[in-house]
Amino acid sequence: MTAFCKNENCPPSAELFQFQTGELSRATSNRIKDHLETCDFCEAEVGLYACFPNDITTEEPAAAQIPAPLYELAEALLKNRQADARSLDSLLTEKEGLVFDAV
Repeated sequence: MTAFCKNENCPPSAELFQFQTGELSRATSNRIKDHLETCDFCEAEVGLYACFPNDITTEEPAAAQIPAPLYELAEALLKNRQADARSLDSLLTEKEGLVFDAV
């Protein structure tokens, strides 16, 4: 059984999308057709593009900005600063705009 994932021989996703939309040269399309005969993963990816053609973009997504309070909270948790409860508690209570529901 082969792994269901992209590997180094697979075309990039942008190229698979262009294949689905008919934007590639005949030679490149033929190469991708040959690849799809042996790669279930890429075949499924092309099928996804067929179902959602307007929802797919070939552009790289812009980096998302994390709100400062969320970033600081994540940083505190990742650095295992829970041992110093004062720093985490002050982060949760002093930052404006951060909503914390006690359970």
